[in-house]
Amino acid sequence: MGNFLCSWSGGKDSCYAFYKAKIAGYTPKVLLNVMNEHGDRSRSHGISKHILEAQAKAIGLPIHFFNSTWETYEEKYISKLKYLTHIYPITHTVFGDIDIESHRAWEEKVSQAAHLQAVLPLWQGQRKQLVLEMIACGIEAIIVSCNATLGEAFLGKVINLDTLALLEKAGVDVCGENGEFHTLVVNAPFFKARLDVTVVAKTITPKRNYHFATLELNGG
Repeated sequence: MGNFLCSWSGGKDSCYAFYKAKIAGYTPKVLLNVMNEHGDRSRSHGISKHILEAQAKAIGLPIHFFNSTWETYEEKYISKLKYLTHIYPITHTVFGDIDIESHRAWEEKVSQAAHLQAVLPLWQGQRKQLVLEMIACGIEAIIVSCNATLGEAFLGKVINLDTLALLEKAGVDVCGENGEFHTLVVNAPFFKARLDVTVVAKTITPKRNYHFATLELNGG
């Protein structure tokens, strides 16, 4: 089928896309994550580098990073993809987007620029059904950032049937596809060991009114 680089956010969607790509017969070779311009947290999810590295260790794959502002994101992403094609025998890129056409168009654009083919294993899936499948297959994820509608009380919650009911009650998409929340995967069927993390602090960005969990990796 081909060897792939996974666009790895650390969250449930990229994790499930990785899993489904493997089941489909693709072979994973490397993970790629984009950090903020300071290099201390990942973009959107706000996950620290050492926790993302712990995920990669649990998976048994190398992970690469680059720092970027939103303004330089595309240029740097293409450059990094081109660089990694010289290091790893990759033919495909795997992304976890579900149904936002502009995201798919961008992913195909940057992949083609590096002579790679984009694969979106979750594409056009029904959002709630996808989350139910993730839970059923053993993907354990916790909420690590969320909007003001949810608030800091949701930080650290495990994505399970009870949390899905709370998300529906709050009137947000249970998959968080519109950016209502982001997650960190602490265990998956292809992890060698579960990550033990604790929420040690909660912060909010005044401009975006968005909540973030500060995580500590226990034993790491």
